[in-house]
Amino acid sequence: MPSLNDIRSTFLGFFERNGHRVIDSSPLVPRNDPTLMFTNSGMVQFKNLFTGVETRDYKRATTAQKCVRAGGKHNDLDNVGYTARHHTFFEMLGNFSFGDYFKEQAIPYAWELLTKDFGIPRDKLLVTVYHTDDEAVRIWKKVAGLPDDRIIRIPTSDNFWQMGPTGPCGPCTEIFYDHGDHIWGGPPGSADEDGDRFIEIWNLVFMQNEQFADGSMRALDMQSIDTGMGLERIGALLQGKHDNYDTDLMRSLIEASANATSSDPDGPGKVHHRVIADHLRSTSFLIADGVMPSNEGRGYVLRRIMRRAMRHIHMLGAQDPVMHTLVPALVRQMGAAYPELARAQAMIQETLRSEETRFRQTLDRGLRLLDDELSRLPDGANLPGEAAFKLYDTYGFPLDLTQDALREQGRSVDTAGFDAAMAEQKAKARAAWSGSGESRDAAIWFELAEKHGATEFLGYDTEEAEGQILAIVADGADAAQATEGQPVHLVVNQSPFYAEAGGQVGDTGLIRTETGAARVTDTKKVAGVFLHVAEVTLGTISRGQGAILSVDRARRGAIRANHSATHLLHEALRRALGDHVAQRGSLNAPDRLRFDFSHNSAVSPDELARVEAEVNDFIRQNSPVETRIMTPDDARGLGAQALFGEKYGDEVRVVSMGTLADSGKGADGATYSLELCGGTHVVRTGDIGAFALLGDSASSAGVRRIEALTGPAALAHLRASDSQLSEIAGILKAQAGDVVNRVKALADERKALANEVAQLKRQLAMGGGGGQAAKEIGGVRFIGRKVEGVGGKELGALVDEMKSQLGSGAVLVLAETEGKATVAAGVTPDLVDRISAVTLVQTATAALGGKGGGGRPDRAQGGAPSLADADAAIAQVEKLIEETA
Repeated sequence: MPSLNDIRSTFLGFFERNGHRVIDSSPLVPRNDPTLMFTNSGMVQFKNLFTGVETRDYKRATTAQKCVRAGGKHNDLDNVGYTARHHTFFEMLGNFSFGDYFKEQAIPYAWELLTKDFGIPRDKLLVTVYHTDDEAVRIWKKVAGLPDDRIIRIPTSDNFWQMGPTGPCGPCTEIFYDHGDHIWGGPPGSADEDGDRFIEIWNLVFMQNEQFADGSMRALDMQSIDTGMGLERIGALLQGKHDNYDTDLMRSLIEASANATSSDPDGPGKVHHRVIADHLRSTSFLIADGVMPSNEGRGYVLRRIMRRAMRHIHMLGAQDPVMHTLVPALVRQMGAAYPELARAQAMIQETLRSEETRFRQTLDRGLRLLDDELSRLPDGANLPGEAAFKLYDTYGFPLDLTQDALREQGRSVDTAGFDAAMAEQKAKARAAWSGSGESRDAAIWFELAEKHGATEFLGYDTEEAEGQILAIVADGADAAQATEGQPVHLVVNQSPFYAEAGGQVGDTGLIRTETGAARVTDTKKVAGVFLHVAEVTLGTISRGQGAILSVDRARRGAIRANHSATHLLHEALRRALGDHVAQRGSLNAPDRLRFDFSHNSAVSPDELARVEAEVNDFIRQNSPVETRIMTPDDARGLGAQALFGEKYGDEVRVVSMGTLADSGKGADGATYSLELCGGTHVVRTGDIGAFALLGDSASSAGVRRIEALTGPAALAHLRASDSQLSEIAGILKAQAGDVVNRVKALADERKALANEVAQLKRQLAMGGGGGQAAKEIGGVRFIGRKVEGVGGKELGALVDEMKSQLGSGAVLVLAETEGKATVAAGVTPDLVDRISAVTLVQTATAALGGKGGGGRPDRAQGGAPSLADADAAIAQVEKLIEETA
């Protein structure tokens, strides 16, 4: 009996032998189809090849594509576990031709693989074709020899495929297996076609036409093939089973679930084990492809799947988290075919464990409350919508879990009542929010958020993605389109652009549609909606269009480096200055980083050097930068630092980087930096490149500010500093290492020369001696002089020197400095009781048109607009001395 792994290999090997390129499965998050929540078929990754937008170096391909159907219009979640063939995760085997071969080869390939390589009896197979596709009928008869009664013509869309309302389309042929008349059901197209006797195993799409809006159709220039065969379905058939859950792969996961919960895999808990096995696959692969549980978008669907499985684990009586312990069994089964599963095993297990631990508290409380509500109702009555909404809104118990729990009791929920209660709550929230005054356009952003939901951010793992234009806002109003030169805010369903938050600036870049392009100059976020602030630079952009969103890669890379360096800087400051250091603001821009932190004094040069060296040590360590999702309480329990200004919900991203060596600062192997942060970061610390501090300054009371550079900017700064040092060394005719000592020597020499010059100026100003220049006024010796070449700061020393030469007397000196007059006066100690230097200065400045002056009785100084009336000022002081003496 072939295993599912064998069947997958046989399929890919068959088409590889027939000239097809084996292409790896694309991620579950589609990057080229914004209308899809998850990749749900094999052709998704080849969409642009079929439409001719893209070409590659092959025209034939084959894949085993991982698919998820658990959200949007492709949603099988509620049926999983209760039917034989519903899954949230499945593998789609397919072969594709891009303008190479067509029906004449596609049909023979299918028939040969099924009947020869897989050995399926020919008499067990029948096919359907689109009712007008005579060509397919002819080929089936020629290749397989099928009679008319086993080639069924179907006139409905079941056998006509379309990519959308317009675009590529064409008929298809489906291959069915007849399980025998002992199973109820009729052939496709009959009244009993919903039975399980005839099971579709393969669909071959003939992409041959193009559909236009007016209903007309023409033949495509490039006619192509797109096929899909579910591995689980063909596996069950080849293993002699009628139930996908009885295949070897699914059975191994079911038994792992049974062992972990100490229960019978085929007993009363059979449905529980089937749900767990299926959901283990979908959740593990989604996490491996970068989806994390959240309350929005893809993350919300992931959380729904996880929690549904966890409720079934709870119903099996497990007391502790179980789901994460099943991951190794999945990796053993599928890790060889999908290596990304093994690479992400640790992250998958931790995410499942954390989510199940949290959910058990919600589940226990919710089920108790649900029982209380049901106890008030008659037996078998449905749960009122208001009660279901209360469980959801107040206690966090999702509607789908309530429905799942009631299903097993034969009850349901009044969904109309639930929707009404939800609408009422939204109306209240909208009224409160719109009146908050946060933005003049608050109402329109809330309307967009309510209509379309929050924008899904894809930028943690990509810088280019496709999205769909949901709204165009111009001049504060919703617009159908925007034209060249028009400033707009563009809203899309998903975006790789980071919206400004947490100190990280918004991304810039380009948004392109089939009819135009817009340059994004900033990205902001209001009510969960990303606003791409842009100007249309080419053509027109219309609401509803698909778009390619491209972030400016180099700019984003520089921002990531600066943001990651900020985390290392924060921890280095805490270790250098103390645990009181906490973030008080930050800026992570493409050209620099700025970090404000609590600290009461300037950071010394030695401390700055120590911080800079430590940050660079961890950059060179080149350790991986890891992100985990957890509750704020769990994050703080690990010691994660919360960042200033951030608002945290019921889950946070915890970013860790750096590993401590045994240095006495922390345990060997412990994480160096652990912070709550929603920003974008480098993959490894080495991607930061280098770190250069520019300096420390005061930001406000008790808050210091550090600015720094990383990567090329840091290296450019260091090169410039080195160049300046070399230039200075050349001027000084010294080696670079001797520059500091040489500059100190020059500074000392300059100081000595300055003192000498000042002394000479004073001597010159004194005119060869104070005694010869003194007058005697009323018995008091007095010198009054206007001097040149002496600065205001030197007048005091000149006055003291003149006083010393007088022995007894008073001195008045006037000088002009930078266009203004300075007046200084001095009185020897024996005269201060009779004459005050302050009075002398005030008299002189008044005569010069100035006001005031101050100092001590023995020395004072003041200022005036000019020295134009210097002689008159000296005469006034002489008169004052005469009157006083």
